[in-house]
Amino acid sequence: MDALDQRIVSHLVADARASYAEIGAGVGLSAPAVKRRVDKLLDSGVLRGFTAVVDPEALGWGTEAFVEVHCHGNVPTGRLRAGLDPLPEVVAAYTVSGNADAIVHLRAADIHHLEQAMERLRAVEFVRRTVSTVVLSRLLERQPPPHHRN
Repeated sequence: MDALDQRIVSHLVADARASYAEIGAGVGLSAPAVKRRVDKLLDSGVLRGFTAVVDPEALGWGTEAFVEVHCHGNVPTGRLRAGLDPLPEVVAAYTVSGNADAIVHLRAADIHHLEQAMERLRAVEFVRRTVSTVVLSRLLERQPPPHHRN
């Protein structure tokens, strides 16, 4: 990925709905040249796709929590993922350093729904215990900026 590709990615991060002509005007390329570069970025996996960012509260899933998952023994990451994947309230999960084996991000419709989701999470066969933190308000949420080389 060269500096021109990085500038294209920056434009897409700022506005994924921008046309190739609009991006081209910003980076000094024709629309077809931008399209070719975007296609290459998609093929190489630098760009993984384009998506709509939806407000979870607008969909009725505005209650969220971060849950530390502590497992019985060493659980391979593939088994962790397989155990968490069937739970629709799990919107993200990460292996982490420290005392917990994983951190799980849950979203639910309300506290009652969140409690049910946490009970199902605790029932996953490898989970020994959980430590939950319910989110009261979102202070800051953004995508990381693309890396720029000088």
